[in-house]
Amino acid sequence: MYLEHFGLCEYPFRLTPNTGYYYGRASHQEALNMLWVALESGEGFLRVTGEVGTGKSLLCRQLLRKLGDRWEAVLIPNPALDPAALRQVVADELRLGATTAGENAHELLRTLYARLQENAADGRRTLLIIDEAQVMPDESLETLRLLTNLESEEEKLLQVVLLGQPELDVRLAQPHLRQLRQRCTFRYQLEPLPLEMVDDYLHHRVQTAGYRGSGLFAPKASQLIGRAGHGVPRTINTLAHKALLAAFGDGVQRVERGHVVRAIEDTETADASAIGLRRWLPGRGRGERYT
Repeated sequence: MYLEHFGLCEYPFRLTPNTGYYYGRASHQEALNMLWVALESGEGFLRVTGEVGTGKSLLCRQLLRKLGDRWEAVLIPNPALDPAALRQVVADELRLGATTAGENAHELLRTLYARLQENAADGRRTLLIIDEAQVMPDESLETLRLLTNLESEEEKLLQVVLLGQPELDVRLAQPHLRQLRQRCTFRYQLEPLPLEMVDDYLHHRVQTAGYRGSGLFAPKASQLIGRAGHGVPRTINTLAHKALLAAFGDGVQRVERGHVVRAIEDTETADASAIGLRRWLPGRGRGERYT
């Protein structure tokens, strides 16, 4: 489509989490640093929350890249599982599936405990990462807490990172889940991209995709993308991609404000008021003006 036109090697604003495009901005880098320090210190439960599209899955994959041979990490991206299914998925991801077939819950826990002890004896830590944790049933959250009871005299044998939308915080505030909440000793909330960093973010993405020029997005275009997307990376990516399509359709080499306006009009998740809706401003007489 527009790759050759703009001198790109690949599409810079895909929505799939690609660690090659990781943008180490303040919020994400602080969350990554917090996770790393807490995991290295042996903390059992860590929690990161953020609104839809703020980059939790990308942060998760960046953390996985940072882990070395000292870690055996298990990622569960879709945790809408009952307790039995959750235990079995963890066993499968630890490559214990063949040995646990037909085992009851007690036997399965014994097998898992043996594997965790084996990892610890070899100097390896075991990490369980749950993405979209807000969809887990209460019973499965409690099962997760019980799994972290598997420990030696010196350390936790299983460490857990929960990533989820703000609804996860609401869920854990329930009285019957207070024990799990109390175990989450470290918590971080991802924030949207600051508006003053949107232009740098866009430039980072297109450069990573092979662009070697400067100013592919006009300043007013970048500002409008940030305002209409409220700093949410997923919405910003959608608007930037559609704006590039609009500029390509016009046969120009730079994205201007008008191209972003067309992208906003075609994107339900974008804030259309950023374009400039008519509002009543008190004290300015009868009439309306664009703001």
